[in-house]
Amino acid sequence: MVEITRLRIFRRSVQILCAAWLALSTSAIPSAPDRDTWQRPDEVMDAMEAHLGSTVADVGAGEGWFTRKLAQRVGAKGTVFAVDVQPAMVEEIRHWSVEEHLRQVIPVLGAEYDPHLPDGQVDAVLVVNAYHEMKAYDAMLHSFYQALKLGCRLVIIEPEAKPGRPRAEYQKEHVIPAELVKEDAARNGFQFVAQHPDVVTPDQHHWPFLVFEKPGPKTK
Repeated sequence: MVEITRLRIFRRSVQILCAAWLALSTSAIPSAPDRDTWQRPDEVMDAMEAHLGSTVADVGAGEGWFTRKLAQRVGAKGTVFAVDVQPAMVEEIRHWSVEEHLRQVIPVLGAEYDPHLPDGQVDAVLVVNAYHEMKAYDAMLHSFYQALKLGCRLVIIEPEAKPGRPRAEYQKEHVIPAELVKEDAARNGFQFVAQHPDVVTPDQHHWPFLVFEKPGPKTK
């Protein structure tokens, strides 16, 4: 009985520490209205070609800031898969989406190798400030490719870095060169479409804004 009690206390302590870490990590990104200005959500969603009725995915959704924007863009007849590997973030999205009656939001607990998206049903995939964390980047890009319909888009926006160093160093510093993202995407079948002006954070960090496409005639 004593051991069970100790185990429960330990588990509760871990939950509290995880919650504190998540609060610190998510608070590092300024919230609206400032974020509405520097993150340029309308331009991002336009680049995704997201519209009423679209089925889109926000991969690495965190607390769901972009998920909420996408839910408003696609409307009640659309679908937003909000994917994250952290159960606490998925539950947070589930909580507010139910409270706000946003039935188009589908929280998804992803895995390191698989975002768990349905094959051939997605009109656009968005990855913001999360791709650099993906150690199984080829597996993830392959999954994005499989999930997207022909002619549909992948948008990746990541903190910039100069090329030429080992990938592990970039992951440690939470950055990635745009050139490396382009190489990864091309290797997994994506066609590079455009590079928009960098997203510039309030502390003047630049995040290259890259748009890719799954080749082929666009399907509805």
